[in-house]
Amino acid sequence: VSGLPRSGTSLVMQMLAAGGMSTLTDDIRTPDHDNPAGYFEFEPVKRTRGDASWVPAAIGKAVKVIYLLLADLPPDFSYRIIFVRRNLDEVIRSQQAMLQRRGEPGAGLDAAEMASVFSRQLEKTEAWLSRQSSISVMFLDYSSVVSDPLPHAIRIRDFLGIDLDTNAMSATVNPKLYRQRRADSCGK
Repeated sequence: VSGLPRSGTSLVMQMLAAGGMSTLTDDIRTPDHDNPAGYFEFEPVKRTRGDASWVPAAIGKAVKVIYLLLADLPPDFSYRIIFVRRNLDEVIRSQQAMLQRRGEPGAGLDAAEMASVFSRQLEKTEAWLSRQSSISVMFLDYSSVVSDPLPHAIRIRDFLGIDLDTNAMSATVNPKLYRQRRADSCGK
């Protein structure tokens, strides 16, 4: 599962776990106000460029790999990537709210500049993904998943080609946690 930070990758990991898929996580980053159901992260992923020894343990499991680290995955494996897209303004507002709540630097970064950087990085990542013969990608829109999760749970199941409980997957989606909506998506 991949995407920008604050794009809904943890939600998709939560859906996969609820559907019955094993997840590769370490629970180091615990649930909090920003991700009440947890982050579903695995620390060794951050060091993949220098040490990809964790990858064989991920076979048949869901693992969250932030978009900038996808190119570090060893090419001698096949991957099915669920890439979560979310409106950039929402991503930035969510990121800034999280950083501000934690008192971390970056909360006051210029939103337009961040959007420009994210946009360029996403273009580069998606172009790279399109050239990888060992990678299949399914794109999900966060807003659509939150507003109508069952069809997306079915798409995920079909994309992965494994038996997942799509009703349990869709039941994990909590629209109340969609807190940084852009103005035209309110009420959906």
